[in-house]
Amino acid sequence: MKFSTFLFPDSRDPARDGAVIDETLREARLAEELGVDVVWLAEHHFDGISVYGDPIGIAGALAALLHRAALGFAVIQTALHHPIRLAEQIALLDNLLKGRLIVGLGRGSSYNIYDYLGFGIDHREAQERLIEAEAIMLTAWTGGGFEHRGRFWQLSVPMLRPRPFTRPHPPVIRGSSGDASLVALAREGKPFMMNVQSLETTRRRVELYRLTRREAGHDDAAIDAALAASWVWRNVFVAATDAEAERIGIPAFETMTRARAEMRDRIFAETGLRIEVPKNDLPGARTARGDGLIHGSPARVAEDFAAIERLGIGGVINAFRLGPMPHEVAAASLSLFMREVAPQFRR
Repeated sequence: MKFSTFLFPDSRDPARDGAVIDETLREARLAEELGVDVVWLAEHHFDGISVYGDPIGIAGALAALLHRAALGFAVIQTALHHPIRLAEQIALLDNLLKGRLIVGLGRGSSYNIYDYLGFGIDHREAQERLIEAEAIMLTAWTGGGFEHRGRFWQLSVPMLRPRPFTRPHPPVIRGSSGDASLVALAREGKPFMMNVQSLETTRRRVELYRLTRREAGHDDAAIDAALAASWVWRNVFVAATDAEAERIGIPAFETMTRARAEMRDRIFAETGLRIEVPKNDLPGARTARGDGLIHGSPARVAEDFAAIERLGIGGVINAFRLGPMPHEVAAASLSLFMREVAPQFRR
């Protein structure tokens, strides 16, 4: 099983945004030194929950900083980007990273309608924009000049330069926040990136994925290979003891989830607009064992990760810095995880 750090830095104070961005680069350097497999970036706008906002911009800085770890997007909010501009930016990053790039694409934020309002995009178009944009990008990476006449873009494109370092193109993986999107990916025979869920929900969705693929005619070897290329996201806090992890990790996690909900509620109160999401698609916000936060001593955390490994999942996207948690505290948790937990899964 592969391990990573998810650079998802929260800044509640606009005056501290620059300082938190500096701390984020320090976390990436530490992760590289500790031997993580992937450094992941998010994309959220306007609310400070991922303070750098633009993952492409900070990815350029990280491409010069990371010499061994891969760089991944979890995910690019594809509905907010022009597909040719994005294809060009990703091809450049793939060259800078010499192929150590994972292109995670998603429809855009499932819950924060202000991301769409700020970019002037109708959130109801997001999934169709994602599908059309992904097709354009794949064509741009793998062919010469082409014409595209779609619903959202009318394009006459010469050959894209630079060409991707990875041939035919860097790996592309789609985000999945609910059952419907997971079933769609399973039918297409594609791996997935699952958002934060309880172990129970994750187990159920993995079984749903297996069942759907079998019904589509795929054999167990192909299903196992796709699961090995899939990722699940977990919030993680590791401390010397279970008690210390509960004392520090749970308040930070609860503050983080509460602040995100309050922002969505405030926008709804001001505008009357909200993205309605099926209840079973909402990420886990509870702190009981096996829910939205994995926390405890290295031994306890290793037990919880072993339960994920038994599902056949290939990697975990670990978010160590939780809401208002200071950089130094998150760095200590990351260090303890990579030194005492991760080696148990790298036999």
